[in-house]
Amino acid sequence: MRGLQPTRPEPMYRNDRLVILDADGTTIDAFGAIDRTFSRHGMDIGPLERFQKRRNLFKYLGGVKEFPTNLRKQVAGIRRSRLIETLTDVYREEATLYPGMTALLRCLTEQPGVRVGIVTRNITREPEETLAHLFRRHGCDPQRLDFLVHLPLRTSKLPTFRVLRQRFEVNPARAYACGDEGGDYLAAVQCGLYPFMVSYGFEGHDRLRLKYGVPEEVIASTPLELTHRLLHALGLLPAEGGAAAPLLTASPASASEAPR
Repeated sequence: MRGLQPTRPEPMYRNDRLVILDADGTTIDAFGAIDRTFSRHGMDIGPLERFQKRRNLFKYLGGVKEFPTNLRKQVAGIRRSRLIETLTDVYREEATLYPGMTALLRCLTEQPGVRVGIVTRNITREPEETLAHLFRRHGCDPQRLDFLVHLPLRTSKLPTFRVLRQRFEVNPARAYACGDEGGDYLAAVQCGLYPFMVSYGFEGHDRLRLKYGVPEEVIASTPLELTHRLLHALGLLPAEGGAAAPLLTASPASASEAPR
């Protein structure tokens, strides 16, 4: 019919789906790792709730209570390079995935037709190897991921999201990006991906809502809630009345995920 003819050739998509996971604050308990790192240098970043509310410039200098001590330590010669070295060691040997993330990663990497991987701005030394070490320690084979992409600290994820979607020829309506910061949300929606946001990472619920306009409906407050939402979107939840999915049972964290 006249008026319904496409003005340009329709893109060809594979019948795959794409899941892009953020590492720090979404999959990995980065705050716990940073807190341990600072403690080993006699510094304190304060509780998670106040950490989430600080502007980026002050996140690691602490709030009113922590700032004076942290500043004195900086003046005394604790250099950023030493903190990064300690943080790298903590990530490789002690840092944990959030409860349920080991099972979620295994589930996603075993699904045919689901392309899944990590896009991160992790600041440890040799971040790809650091994260691979952490995943292996939790029983997750990083080789099963379709991609593990590291970006410089202040680089937008938008171009990478777009390249990944195009590389795997996935319909934007079947592509999902999970993150914990406003920039993750903006990058996802600006290239047509559906955003799954969490409020237990580097930015809290109110900051996501008020500063970035993230809809309430796409914010998960716990790793379990994120898992439920993502599996539901992928059609991987059990049929109503069926056996409960192991990923969604309210059981304690496994030994590899439990805080140490």
